[in-house]
Amino acid sequence: MSERNQRKYESVYSKTVRAGKRRTYFFDVKQTKGNDYYLTITESKKRFEDGGYERHKIFLYKEDFNRFLEGLNETVDHVKADLMPDYDYDEYTRRHEEYELNKENEGNDAEETVTKNEEIEVETEVETPISLDKIEDDLAW
Repeated sequence: MSERNQRKYESVYSKTVRAGKRRTYFFDVKQTKGNDYYLTITESKKRFEDGGYERHKIFLYKEDFNRFLEGLNETVDHVKADLMPDYDYDEYTRRHEEYELNKENEGNDAEETVTKNEEIEVETEVETPISLDKIEDDLAW
């Protein structure tokens, strides 16, 4: 692939949003040959049967940004306010943050501390109120 064609497929900005155990969303800004920009929104879902991924992609062009956001916000607001007003929409954000914290703590199960040229190994036990398996299952909403 030529350098010019390769540049056509490169993102100039990218944002990744993990959404549970199986889904990830990618927001990529790409540049056209005419130095214009467009957005690709990709949903990637892991298939457990074969370990592969199923991908769905939307191309969003600058002239559609405002109408797209307006439609998306209006639709999400309708679900939140009219269809499911009592649902805790922050629940999965809290669970994901707890999952990430527990995952980080499991990686830090032992620390080393140096004092006065003496090396002391300190083991740290971290109590996790909820198992990672439980949280991972819950994040697969």
